[in-house]
Amino acid sequence: MTTTFQILSEDGTLVGERPTLDATKVKSLFVHMLRIRALDGRMLKLQRAGRVGFVGTAQGLEATLVGAAAPLEPQDWLWSGLREGGAAMMRGLPLGEYIAQMYCNANDTAKGRQMCNHFQHKGTNYPSWSSVIGTQIPHGVGAAFASKQRGEDVVHAIHFGDGATSSNGFHSAMNFAGVWKVPAVFVCTDNGWAISVCSSQQTAADSYADKAEAYGMPGIEVDGNDLLACHAAMQKAVGWARSGGGPTLLVLRTYRMLGHSSSDDPTKYRDDAEVAAWAERDPIDRVERYLMSLGTLNPGERDQIEASLIEEIDAAIHEQEAAPPMALKTLVEDVYAEVPRHLKQQYNEFIEVAERRGDAQPGDGAFPL
Repeated sequence: MTTTFQILSEDGTLVGERPTLDATKVKSLFVHMLRIRALDGRMLKLQRAGRVGFVGTAQGLEATLVGAAAPLEPQDWLWSGLREGGAAMMRGLPLGEYIAQMYCNANDTAKGRQMCNHFQHKGTNYPSWSSVIGTQIPHGVGAAFASKQRGEDVVHAIHFGDGATSSNGFHSAMNFAGVWKVPAVFVCTDNGWAISVCSSQQTAADSYADKAEAYGMPGIEVDGNDLLACHAAMQKAVGWARSGGGPTLLVLRTYRMLGHSSSDDPTKYRDDAEVAAWAERDPIDRVERYLMSLGTLNPGERDQIEASLIEEIDAAIHEQEAAPPMALKTLVEDVYAEVPRHLKQQYNEFIEVAERRGDAQPGDGAFPL
């Protein structure tokens, strides 16, 4: 039977090893968790109002996101599976860029070529991701192998959900990673449901962590609602990878409180009692109780922090809503150093039709042929 690593109990008391993080650092991570939840809530309301198109919610997963990202160094890479945008923000993805990508406006660094909620940030080694399940796993392993070949002091954190363990990409990537001993940490967020498929219908193993043995690497199951346990386990795995020990599979056992995405209705496949039971294990509440027991967080201070975060987020939302749409010329730019004649011709024909029918904003002018 797999043992689940834990440091903080559900009531916020220490039950495991004393954390290496001091109270001030834990409080800063607590604020990051609150920011993720506040931003998540705002984005979902915007989606319901028809102002953005899609949201992959992260409510209930804040400890996994913050705990697994905090031990990474600036030169390390974070490969996303869906819900890691908040972790990327903690590492330097600007709030404005995050929201611009949700609106796919002129400030969107993806230039509208990705659906919203598909972030990327070159400055913090955060590649864009695909909605195709598991494709980022072999990509991350390949990049980790390249880092090893170059002798770089770099670790690659490769995130995915429990559903991705059923993908071909997961198995081939784990196999290569184990053989090559790449500097990577596989971070599996086991949130109970792969959309509507529960874990018991997806694997016969006691834990997803058991899958590591077949590929010659350590596998550790962690209480994913325990910020301190997520941080400690990730810190150890990152250190092991950086020292040349090879990869580790971390399974962060948690629960997504809302749907798989804003397009999903979880009431169709899961029991309200199950959701209520996990709500009692809320990761933010757990850290709040711990900090208050230390005297590092005062009564009512959480409300003040949340209000300040909402004000910051709302200001960024208003700024991005006022931004112009993405220029239509970006449809044919960036693939070539100079736009070739055939693409210019296609673009000009598109502009003529769009302006005649009125289905798009006026173009930026035809390309001279």
